[in-house]
Amino acid sequence: MTAIKHALQRDIFTPNDERLLGIVNVCKAGKKKKNCFLCATVTTERPVQVKVVKVKKSDKGDFYKRQMAWELRDLTEVDAKDANKENPEFDLHFEKVYKWVASSTAEKNSFISCIWKLNQRYLRKKVEFVNVSSQLLEESVPSGESQSVTGADEDTLDDYQELNAREEQDIESMMEVCEYAISNAEAFAEKLSSELQVLDGANIQSIMASEKQVNILMQLLDEALAEVDTIEGKLSSYEEMLQSVKEQMDHISQSNRLIQLSSTNNVHLLEEIEFLVNYMDLSKGHIRALQEGDLSSPKGIEACINASEALLHCMNVALRPGHDRLLAVKQQQLLFAELRDAFARRLTNHLNNVFVHQFYRASYLSLPGHDQSSSLSQHSMELMLPKHSPLHRDLLRYAKLMEWLKNTQREKYEGLMGTYVDYMTRLYEREIKDFFEVAKIKMTGTSKEGKKFGEVSVLLTTLPRKESALKQETESLHGSSGKLTGSTSSLNKLAVQGSSSRRSQSSSLLDMGNMSASDLDVADRTKFDKIFEQVLSELEPLCLAEQDFISKFFKLQQQPVVGGWMEACALECPLLLTTDTLCPQSKWKDTVRLMMNKIFHSIEVELNNLIALGDKIDSFNSLYMLVKMSHHVWTAENVDPASYLSTTLGNVLVTVKRNFDKCISTQIKQMEEVKISKKSKVGILPFVTGFEEFAELAETIFRNAERRGDLDKAYVKLIRAVYMNVEKVASESQKTPRDVVMMENFHHIFSTLSRLKISCLEAERREAKQKYTEHLQAYVINSLGQPLEKLNHFFEGVEARVAQGVREEEVSYQLAFNKQELRKVIKEYPGKEVKKGLDNLYKKVDKHLCEEENLLQVVWHSMQDEFICQYKHFEDLIGRCYPGSGITMDFTIQDILEYFSSIAQSH
Repeated sequence: MTAIKHALQRDIFTPNDERLLGIVNVCKAGKKKKNCFLCATVTTERPVQVKVVKVKKSDKGDFYKRQMAWELRDLTEVDAKDANKENPEFDLHFEKVYKWVASSTAEKNSFISCIWKLNQRYLRKKVEFVNVSSQLLEESVPSGESQSVTGADEDTLDDYQELNAREEQDIESMMEVCEYAISNAEAFAEKLSSELQVLDGANIQSIMASEKQVNILMQLLDEALAEVDTIEGKLSSYEEMLQSVKEQMDHISQSNRLIQLSSTNNVHLLEEIEFLVNYMDLSKGHIRALQEGDLSSPKGIEACINASEALLHCMNVALRPGHDRLLAVKQQQLLFAELRDAFARRLTNHLNNVFVHQFYRASYLSLPGHDQSSSLSQHSMELMLPKHSPLHRDLLRYAKLMEWLKNTQREKYEGLMGTYVDYMTRLYEREIKDFFEVAKIKMTGTSKEGKKFGEVSVLLTTLPRKESALKQETESLHGSSGKLTGSTSSLNKLAVQGSSSRRSQSSSLLDMGNMSASDLDVADRTKFDKIFEQVLSELEPLCLAEQDFISKFFKLQQQPVVGGWMEACALECPLLLTTDTLCPQSKWKDTVRLMMNKIFHSIEVELNNLIALGDKIDSFNSLYMLVKMSHHVWTAENVDPASYLSTTLGNVLVTVKRNFDKCISTQIKQMEEVKISKKSKVGILPFVTGFEEFAELAETIFRNAERRGDLDKAYVKLIRAVYMNVEKVASESQKTPRDVVMMENFHHIFSTLSRLKISCLEAERREAKQKYTEHLQAYVINSLGQPLEKLNHFFEGVEARVAQGVREEEVSYQLAFNKQELRKVIKEYPGKEVKKGLDNLYKKVDKHLCEEENLLQVVWHSMQDEFICQYKHFEDLIGRCYPGSGITMDFTIQDILEYFSSIAQSH
């Protein structure tokens, strides 16, 4: 350990001007044993710094490195674990507890003893030693006093000093004079002792010679003491004089402090008065504007806005402690409260009057007999909604006053919100009903003749009527809303005059298959599409403008309103108040949505009625409505996904999608219920033609549409139903062969899908081609068995014998299949008979096939190819089974080609 201590002192601590006093070899408790050294050191320069240093031996070599150091003053406790038993464990409490295990108990005790001594000398017993034996501490301090610490250790700490260069030089010079100093130390010591005695004698003689000078010095000291006594007396008198001056100066200083304190208090009082005057004083002009300001003129409104803002600033000023107890402040606050309440009442009454005036003005202008561009009654055939931008422009002048009212009188603010919503609900309800009645009239193509009016009414009366329930609800809320009802009742009264509807209330694929092009009335569908688009285009800016106005006028972009009016609306529409409503980020949006739902509650109902009417007129109108509604919903969601318009159109889109699905289901059901005539040939089935027209119409409508996926799903459902029902009809057909029905209809489907190029039906297109090809081949084979029937049976028997194991050259020896029998069968089919049979076959095929699909020549050509294949097969069997017999058919392939060509040309 001594060698290690010497190495550590040399390599680590001497370069840092430190001395190593204690060392212990330790490792951390509870971990893999990695030995290190804890060293107690002090610096050689003052002030002395005492440290505990952790030194670790490097893994790559025999040198040591300094790893961590703690100041001894940061050590709070040394825990030796057990004072009675030998235990190498101990804890050092710095900023956290470090647990160590020494290599031996003796090293631990030596290190703790060193720490205790350093604590006694430099930290004045600051460190607490726990579980340390008193015997160990007594051995460290034998006398029991703190002075004993200055023993050998203190000598080691303080008295030891290295020789400087000059001292070393003097010693070397002295040793050079005495050459025997090293070889004979005793002689060198005696010589030094004798020289020291000589010097001591010289010093004593010098002291005795200086006795006279000492006496003189003592006399001078006595005189100096007398002079000091004189000076002390003068200083005492001066001190008494200064004491009186000090008392006077203290009195003057006290007076100055009081004057300064009074001045400071006056300054603070002036600041408080200026603060109250500046921030709690309302000018007479502002008071006059609040009490008598004109709320109708722009200047008056601006003056009232400035006055209300000044009043709000005065009321919201942050008073300093104690201001609220001042009588003047209380009076000002009372005055401000009275001005606020009076102006709030005056503003509320004025805005109520404005709402009423604007409502009745808009209602008056829309009555019959007034030449106004926004009148629906006067211009009943113009599908337009009145614009309320003038009303919004007039009311927006009061937006800042509404914000003031919102911040000061929340109840009156909410009351104005309710009043505005009530009046606008009645106004919009009447205008929207009139607007939709005009749209319904335009859709059904009514004119002034009562007959057509009656026809429209028949359609209208079949729709679900929700207007009456809404009317009763509106009357219960607003009183005399009967004046605002639209022309729905008049149309309902005319319903009894209608004889029958202009056309069937629901179109189907079967109907379309039986109709002519003129009956489809493409112009009516185009007109419906334009009208429906115009309805949505009119509603969209109306709702957006109203929502923008509500947000600006009622200042709903800032602090949301969650109060009595909003809760009342939520009670009427419970679905509107969800958990999202309570989210601070969406409260103001939910408030706007609640108001918009209240004002435009009739839009969704009227749109659903209009959709139902369009579906009654023509079920294919659902395609137009799905595309238009999807586009408008997509546009509204891009602007604001949470807006009223986006939500409402989304709900209506669900209804449109449901009608579209219902239309598809109806077509499928009608396919399943189709019945065919037993006396006439089938031909192209009506629902196959109907699917073609449906696909052509849908591709035109859904070009670049957002909801293409809905159409693709409908395509798949319809085409699978078409395939299934074509097979069903073909199996039930009695007049027309099954293969002909399958061949013609699947050929038509294949041609349609190839022409329209519908990507989602590519697999069905290939399937249609496959079915068409298969049934064409089956029909050709079945038909060709009849012209050469006996020949077919003969060669089938030959093939059966070969299949049973008879060699081909031995077939001619079979009794039923010898050469005479073969010649006999061949003679029955001369060229004329074959041509006659083919002619009869052509006529029969002509009767089976329909003219619409024009497949006669295709089938006839396939039969020609198949007949030639049979002829070649017969010739091959004759050559293999009757070799050298010289038997041949009575006609050749060239004859066959001429037969087929002449028959086709003759017909």
